Amino acid sequence: MEFAGIIAEYDPFHNGHAAQLAAVRRAGARCVAVCLSSGAVQRGGVPILPESVRVRAALNAGADLVVALPAPYACATAEQFAAAGVALLAALGCDTLAFGAETPDAARLMEAAALLQGVAIQPEIRRRLATGQTYAAARAAAAEQLCPGAGALLRTPNNILGIEYCKAIQAQGAALTPFPLPRLGADHGGAPGEHDGIPMASASHLRGLPWLKWAPFVPQAAMDLYREAAAQGLMLDPRRWETALLALLRAAPPKSFAAVRGVSEGLEHRLAAAVREAAGLEDLYGHLKTKRYPHARLRRLALDAALGIPAELPPPPYLHVLGARREALPRLKQAALPAGTSLADLARTSPAAGEVAALHSRAVDLSALCREKIHPMGLAFTAKAVVL
Repeated sequence: MEFAGIIAEYDPFHNGHAAQLAAVRRAGARCVAVCLSSGAVQRGGVPILPESVRVRAALNAGADLVVALPAPYACATAEQFAAAGVALLAALGCDTLAFGAETPDAARLMEAAALLQGVAIQPEIRRRLATGQTYAAARAAAAEQLCPGAGALLRTPNNILGIEYCKAIQAQGAALTPFPLPRLGADHGGAPGEHDGIPMASASHLRGLPWLKWAPFVPQAAMDLYREAAAQGLMLDPRRWETALLALLRAAPPKSFAAVRGVSEGLEHRLAAAVREAAGLEDLYGHLKTKRYPHARLRRLALDAALGIPAELPPPPYLHVLGARREALPRLKQAALPAGTSLADLARTSPAAGEVAALHSRAVDLSALCREKIHPMGLAFTAKAVVL
């Protein structure tokens, strides 16, 4: 391990994230790059904290380079999210991909990834889907039948994402070695715990608390950033987020929903009807809900429809640097994709780059509208990279 990569949201950055960066350093990494969700997040929303705050938290804790996972990929399914992150870190030149897992066994995770990409499992998944099972349950049951033990891996959230990373490495032939690390002290979304006397809580748990109560679970340097962000009105205002998203959905022509990513089986009609009736976001999701579609998919669908994310996207076409330690910047010279700190310059490198940059900017504009203090449009193109 020489140049390690991590795919993350850091919303917020907490003690577990700091411990992961420290573990990667102890394992021998001389340089650590973070591919950071930007403009949107995988749970189908915009981040609580804007990019500049999350980038500084990562750099303060030991990251050397932070590149954007552009919004169209950041709010995608786990498979698409993982594929985009792996492609970007491989293009950057990383040799290792570090990630948290409930089962930190690279060989087992890679074996499960190969199983999911094989032909034998597909008929088994289809057979279970026909009985009314959700896709996740059908896939786990099919995997367990073909490879005892694989099903259990596919029932825990970090293992699931880790397996998606491994699938992407295999499918892309990426020169990345998976390096799974154990989650410390707290399960995803579970109750807080501790490790070596350090309080630990998952980001999902922290997002359910007022930010002032994050203090025991985040590094002091990060907490200082959060206080400064709150004072500047940079924190997400949930009510503005709800109103802004519903406004975009109401303004969109219903026929446009048919071309949105994730729409199938007449879901565009269900979405159009839900938008007409919904008195709030939870009400919208309630109108959309069926046994077939998990809540996370519906949140992503609503955001995709509001932003106009198309069904097909090109592979990530550039490396947008959000932050770096100055000594790490020369690594960009060996990148396999156009790389730099100016999104405006990167958008001009190809038609695909222009398309992705425009979609990304739309998400950043939405995020800027939903802060406690409304911020101007165009920040995706005008914000300066954080260089230490």
